[in-house]
Amino acid sequence: MKNSKKYTYVIVFFLIAFNQIANAQQNANQISGVIIDKANLAPLSDANIIVKNSNISVVADGEGKFVINAELQFPIVLLVSNFGYNSKKIELSSYQNNVVVELEAKETQLFEVLVTSRRRTEVVQDVPIPIAVVTSRQVEESGSFNVNRVKELVPSVQLYSSNPRNTTLNIRGLGSTFGLTNDGIDPGVGFYVDGVYYARPAATSLDFIDIERIEVARGPQGTLFGKNTTAGAFNITTKKPNFIPSSTAELSYGNYGYIQAKSSINGELFKKLAGRLSFSGTQRDGVIDNVRTGNSVNDINNLGVKGQLLYAPNEKTEILLSGDFSQQKPDGYAQVLAGVVTTQRAAYRQFNQIIADLGYELPSLNAFDRKIDHDTPWRSNNDLGGVSLNIERDIAGGTLTSTTAWRYWNWDPSNDRDFTGLSVLRKSQAPSIHNQISQEVRYAGDLSKKLSVVFGVYAIGQDLKSSPYHTEESGDAQWRFSQSTTSSNWATPGLFEGYGIKTRSSLKSLSGAVFGQLDWALTSKLHILPGLRYNYDEKEVDYDRKTYGGLETTDPALIALKRLVYSDQAFKANVSDNNYSGQLTVAYKFSENFNSFGTYARSFKPVGVNLGGLPTASGVVLTDLAVVKPEEVEHFEFGVKTNPTPNSRVNVTIYSTNIKDYQTQVQTAELGVNRGYLANAEKVRVQGIELEGNVRLLKDLSLNASLSYTDGKYVSFKNAPVPLEETGSAQAFKDVSGGRLPGVSKWSGALGSEYAVDAKFLKREGRFFVALDSYFRSEFSSSASPSKYLNVEGYALFNGRFGFRVQNGLSVSIWARNLLNKDYYEQLLPGAGNAGHYAGVLGDPRTYGITLKYIL
Repeated sequence: MKNSKKYTYVIVFFLIAFNQIANAQQNANQISGVIIDKANLAPLSDANIIVKNSNISVVADGEGKFVINAELQFPIVLLVSNFGYNSKKIELSSYQNNVVVELEAKETQLFEVLVTSRRRTEVVQDVPIPIAVVTSRQVEESGSFNVNRVKELVPSVQLYSSNPRNTTLNIRGLGSTFGLTNDGIDPGVGFYVDGVYYARPAATSLDFIDIERIEVARGPQGTLFGKNTTAGAFNITTKKPNFIPSSTAELSYGNYGYIQAKSSINGELFKKLAGRLSFSGTQRDGVIDNVRTGNSVNDINNLGVKGQLLYAPNEKTEILLSGDFSQQKPDGYAQVLAGVVTTQRAAYRQFNQIIADLGYELPSLNAFDRKIDHDTPWRSNNDLGGVSLNIERDIAGGTLTSTTAWRYWNWDPSNDRDFTGLSVLRKSQAPSIHNQISQEVRYAGDLSKKLSVVFGVYAIGQDLKSSPYHTEESGDAQWRFSQSTTSSNWATPGLFEGYGIKTRSSLKSLSGAVFGQLDWALTSKLHILPGLRYNYDEKEVDYDRKTYGGLETTDPALIALKRLVYSDQAFKANVSDNNYSGQLTVAYKFSENFNSFGTYARSFKPVGVNLGGLPTASGVVLTDLAVVKPEEVEHFEFGVKTNPTPNSRVNVTIYSTNIKDYQTQVQTAELGVNRGYLANAEKVRVQGIELEGNVRLLKDLSLNASLSYTDGKYVSFKNAPVPLEETGSAQAFKDVSGGRLPGVSKWSGALGSEYAVDAKFLKREGRFFVALDSYFRSEFSSSASPSKYLNVEGYALFNGRFGFRVQNGLSVSIWARNLLNKDYYEQLLPGAGNAGHYAGVLGDPRTYGITLKYIL
């Protein structure tokens, strides 16, 4: 831990937290006020205020204050609701300031969660889409400061990451290729922050900044979102500026040197101009010991800043300018050798025999000793940021939205891909830079009392290239791992030492779409929702790989051996594709407390290109594998959303998804194909059922639960690569039809409870609380082709917290994650070259600490 950085965090933390912006001025054409508890007159934060029969809504801040800036046709009705309180209707005949709304506590009422996944503000129970919502309070109190932790709250979500670049974000087991990332294909799960699509999966590893809520929409969403999403979407909304001054400060300390600081300031800068500045910084010492260097690795070193300016020139228009910057610089993402498989290669080519011949011993045979002796530094420098301009204009009974964005990604890694202290792959580095520019124009509104619509156009251009090149370089032990004959030439001194490849690659892509969806109320209970989308995608790749180094020789036999390890390779590909996709949803509302919906959808994931090198056959590059066919998705879904009682919710969804030409990442024994390559499985099917429910027992006790059953399999994949244990067999490929998809647990679930009681502490009115959350998943395959050995055992995690919470002032929380200190793998990965060894991505051990939060 670097003390100077700690001090910087604390200084910035207090400077931001305790310097508020000047008090806001009243606006004549606005409605403002405060939401308070009727019994004790305390302000209520996070209350929802909706203008009935409109798309206008706001959320009260930490002091219970709210402002509505919009052109309204009076009289109007405000619907006000908050967790644990009776909802209330307020009728207004004109613009008013200083409106005081008193809510009365109800013993067992559930909070009505609002979402914007259909581009309008709605109660989540009324939306005919399976959506899981994680609120800002859940994010903060559960310690879910990134997507990897949010997955423990939403069992249908899977995230696997061996480093930020090699990150897989899936919903229901679908979305991205499992394992190592290939930049030439698009993700099937859209990741949106404030309406801006983040193209690189590395964004999912960053800390959240000033989150208001996270909506996880499951299933194809291409008729509502700009970028095509065949498996679902993460729709993240951050807290926007408003004209009421406020600030928050949060500081956490924990074991392993954990320190996290968060803060935000908000308020009016000038008349009609408001601003918000948010900061997040996280550091933690490593949880794996490198016995070679004496240092701990897999630490956390994250920093993020977001600034926003909101200009409201009149009641009909809002202009939001946002800029953000996030940085990760960990000594991290090291993987621990987890096991050794006997392959079908000759005895001298087995991992244990190789290391014995080299006189090497592993630092431990138990991965959960958390010991490595890697000789290559692990580095995962990950910088992302960008600027966006969002303009909203009330027009023709709806809202016209324009979102313009530019984003960048800089990636600077170093990996030890042999997972040992031997100098086998002494360099494995793929530095890259990425830029994207996107534009979306969308209208959402009511065409009549029975017909509403969302339609828009979207375009995104991306430029990804090596910076300046990707490097794979051998060390002095490479010869023994690559040795494929008994020739003594393999042991020629210096033959492979310093021998490697430098790859220059670029990918330019353009994607455009026109999309729309109608909501036609045939009756007050029956709605028909057709949607249509047209996609155009174009990709151009230029790949050029050159060998260098090693022993300078003119001996044809030695040159041939070197080419067996690495060889020159170059290819170009330019491909384009267009298609139509769409869906039809029928929603029927049996009663106020029982909604149902059924959906049929056809969707496409764009055409792909290989950008990690192509495999060879008899020394010939298989250029026919450069282009990967688009996925064709056919999806069926049926769901019900119910409120059996005023204090409970139960939702059930049944679905079936069939995919033709499924894009999958496959491993190869060739070192030159350094991140595997892409291929198409002929047909894949994923089907399952999801159950979600929560209940509030009396005023003080709440329970929530979710359960997901997912059955994912290759219906047909006749030309799959052999699993690790069959490396060296007579056949290089295998029919794995009927085998299960990687990364999919049949069962996963979450169960949480919180007991909170009114109390007074340090002369402050608030609530004492104690909470326990649990998450479990059954075992799953961690190999593109089903393997006997690369299966991750099922596990369960328990997290707990207790403390004192107030609406404003100081709140205190003591927390622990992985309470039982469970040893578990998040992922298993074969070693480069398929010598038989494989590594594991370890889950974090037990962590605990204290969080102080102050709201001004």
